[in-house]
Amino acid sequence: MARRTFFSFHYLPDVWRAMNVRKCLKFMPEEAVDGFFDNSVFEASKRESEASLKAFLRDGMKSSSVTCVLSGARTSERRWVRYEIVRAILKGNGLLTIDIDGVKNEGGYVADKGRDPLSCVGLYKTDNGMFFAEVSNGEWIKYGDYTSAVPATCLWFDPPSSASVIPLSAHCMRYDFATQNGQQNIAGWIETAAGLAGR
Repeated sequence: MARRTFFSFHYLPDVWRAMNVRKCLKFMPEEAVDGFFDNSVFEASKRESEASLKAFLRDGMKSSSVTCVLSGARTSERRWVRYEIVRAILKGNGLLTIDIDGVKNEGGYVADKGRDPLSCVGLYKTDNGMFFAEVSNGEWIKYGDYTSAVPATCLWFDPPSSASVIPLSAHCMRYDFATQNGQQNIAGWIETAAGLAGR
């Protein structure tokens, strides 16, 4: 079953790599393609306000059932990638990371392996509810772009039981496109993420 998949990535350094990953199934024999629908939007840099950018990203994710973070050297630090990760959880999407540092860019170069973006966003419990946290300067802080309590009904995994932050990477799979034969396996990885989320 094909999944409508939203791809999140750091645009400027990784767009070439991301495009090659997102379009890889076009070059496989038709009978071998389980496939996925591409429902991505690029990070928009020229919007009237932060609110309009957030609305733009939410709209881009509307029909997706899986969010796939394509991770390069600095993706984990990107504000809007983190926002897309948070929105994926609130939407109940399947969620996974695929490292793309080993995919050559237009100049033929690979990149340094970055930190898993899903290890930089997490959840914790307080007396007032459950909240998102993010890593800043090596420390967990309350996530700033969505400060409301997170409904437990959004989660497809066990909610945190204490004030200790549980990173989303504890619940989601991480793969490497270059070393794990991503062209052959990406559809299966996406399907696994959908299955974990009950989508």
